[in-house]
This record gives sequence, structure tokens and C-alpha cells, in this order.
Amino acid sequence: MSRDSMNPTIERILKNIENVMIGKRKVAELSLVALLAEGHVLLEDVPGVGKTMMVRALAKSVSAQFRRIQFTPDLLPSDVTGVSIYNPKEMEFQFKPGPIMGNIILADEINRTSPKTQSALLEGMEESSVTIDGVTHILDKPFFVMATQNPIEYEGTYPLPEAQLDRFLLKMKMGYPSVEEEIEVLNSTQRMAPIDDLEPVIDLEELRDIQQEIKLVTVNDSIKRYIVEIANQSRTHESVYLGVSPRGSIALMKAAQAYAYIYRRDYVLPDDIQYLAPNVFAHRLILRSDAKFDGITADEVISEILTRVSVPVQRLVK
Repeated sequence: MSRDSMNPTIERILKNIENVMIGKRKVAELSLVALLAEGHVLLEDVPGVGKTMMVRALAKSVSAQFRRIQFTPDLLPSDVTGVSIYNPKEMEFQFKPGPIMGNIILADEINRTSPKTQSALLEGMEESSVTIDGVTHILDKPFFVMATQNPIEYEGTYPLPEAQLDRFLLKMKMGYPSVEEEIEVLNSTQRMAPIDDLEPVIDLEELRDIQQEIKLVTVNDSIKRYIVEIANQSRTHESVYLGVSPRGSIALMKAAQAYAYIYRRDYVLPDDIQYLAPNVFAHRLILRSDAKFDGITADEVISEILTRVSVPVQRLVK
């Protein structure tokens, strides 16, 4: 797909992030897709490849209030959402907000903590609110969670529950830099951290306006059917125990709208669906035990499904 017609505002944000994150253009672009589509991102990779720095660079670029939650085995749900504390002077309980009360939340090493604490993020990610002691607190918009995790085969980690995984718009990996990119990283950090000099590109009001404009991007009925057919194939695939939910179909549609907007289109193309489907759908699949034993991956299943489902032909009227 052509990269010649990117929205100039988005291009400036990406270039700003690239001042810090060398060679991670695709990761930065997909992170923006999720942010603009009002979704959330799960970054999975080994320690030290720049997951945390990516979130900080994104937050700085859009003037967002950044909050970090370092997940550990002893972290409690109230450490995430906040807690009501009794004030003897006022003779009433007062709410002390937790780190979830921000715009861009880094849930660092989310699979290092127990499922109970992981689930403390669920309501915020789905409803943009948290309920504590029966009182619902509305989170400021935009609200965006970028969670990082180490691969589950590493010792001392807890697999994320399916309900939690389903609430991430997309999942991706950072990957190691090339030799030349890593040398450039060393050069850029020799005297100071580039993140310290990063300046905002847009403010939160502009970001909210873009999020609203994205909702107006046209999704043709044939594109919607294409999304649903891919999801339906995942539910009946011979290697899959549990396929993509309707929430996953909605997620792919919203991601495609954001992606189309980034490339200055007011309509979604089948190419957008094919490009985004692996990152939006793969983490929502639960494979059968025999498929795992045979070394089949969720990404391979989605790629195979994309070859099975007929691509809609769109007639564009000029």
C-alpha cells in the first residue's frame, strides 16, 4: 500500500516518535491506530527493546498525562484504581485516585501480577470508568492503555485471561533492532536521553477532534461483511478452539477507520483489513491443543483465513 499520502499531522507525530524510537516505524504507526480508534495496545517482547520508551514518546507527542503502573506479584487492585480513605477531620471517606487516572497509561509487565490485579484494568479499558466502593469515577478522555508483557514462557509470569486479551484492540511485538539501528541508538543516547528533549506535536483537544473525525470514515457494507466472514472463519477453523468474538470484529472495523484516516482517506479498503487483521485478531484466538503441539500459531491461522475469504470488489465513484 502506498505510503505517499499520509495525513501531515500524523506524519509529524510519527517523526517525533522516531527521534526516540529508531527503526520502529510500524510499531509507532500501529500504536497511533489504536490511540486514534480509542482502543488499547498490548506490546509483547523481551526486556530492553524499548517498549516503555515507545509509550513515553507517544504520550509526550500528544501532550497527554502519562501514568505508569509497574505490575509486580504483590500489586493489589486498589493500587491500580485507587482507594477511599477515611478522613477523621472531615468525618468522611475521601477518594485517593490510583495511577489509572490519566490519559496514557503504561501497564508495565502486566503479566507479572496476578489475574485479580490484571482484571482491575478491565472496567477502565472497556467503559472508561472505574467503580470503587460503589461509586463510579469517569476517566478523562482520551484514555489509552499500552500494556507491556514478557513472553509467557519466561519464568514468573501469568498468562493474561481471555477476557483481558479481548479488550486490547491490537497486539504486536517490538523486535530487536538491526545492527545499524542499534549503533544509531548508541550514538543518540551517548550524551543524553532523546526523550528528554521531545516536544508535543498536538494537544489533547486536537487529539479528541481527530478521534471524532475518524468515526465518520465510511465502512462499506461489503467491507463489514468481509470483516465478519474472516471472524466467522476463525470460529470454525479446524485449528481453533475459540474464535474471534463480535468485539473483535468491531475492533477491526475501528482500527481500519483509523488507518484509512491516517492515509487521508474517508473510506476503508479491503487492503486495510488484510494489513490489520493479524494484529487485531491473532491474540483473540485460542488454539486447540493438537494445533499447538504441531507448532501452528495464531498468526498462521489468520493468514490462512485471509486466503480463504473472498476479497470484496469495490467500485469507487470519482
